[in-house]
Amino acid sequence: MSKRILVAVDGSEEAAEALRFAADEWPDAELTALHVINPADSATGAEGGFPGASDQWYESAKQRGERVLSETTEAAGREIKTRLEVGRPTKTILDVAGGEEPVGGDDGSGEPFDHVVLASRGRTGISRVLLGSVAEGVVRRAEVPVTVVR
Repeated sequence: MSKRILVAVDGSEEAAEALRFAADEWPDAELTALHVINPADSATGAEGGFPGASDQWYESAKQRGERVLSETTEAAGREIKTRLEVGRPTKTILDVAGGEEPVGGDDGSGEPFDHVVLASRGRTGISRVLLGSVAEGVVRRAEVPVTVVR
């Protein structure tokens, strides 16, 4: 049985490096790149007061997510499945890793992943306290091994 690895990508160079790391480290594994659309990012558009603001924001975020997945997986140089989800990043990564059924991705297996790989941006001090850490949250609560690439 082939190992299934979930790699969270957010459009940063660090996340692209995490995907390349996973592709190199586990050449025979089935890789799935996950991009999470965070509804909290819509606060300015959704509260703009005009009809359709949240729909417009979502379509823009979805297009960006699809572009991130396309560009990141293409740069990895091998076949990688993709998955685009909406939710809080930490919870969504954990749910997907545990085998939650897809909302918008093409993975569709419903099987849990064997491993999670993600990047750490290395925030420190007050920005880490205020913004939280997706990597830290996933490491603390994941039920599978997690590799954090710095």
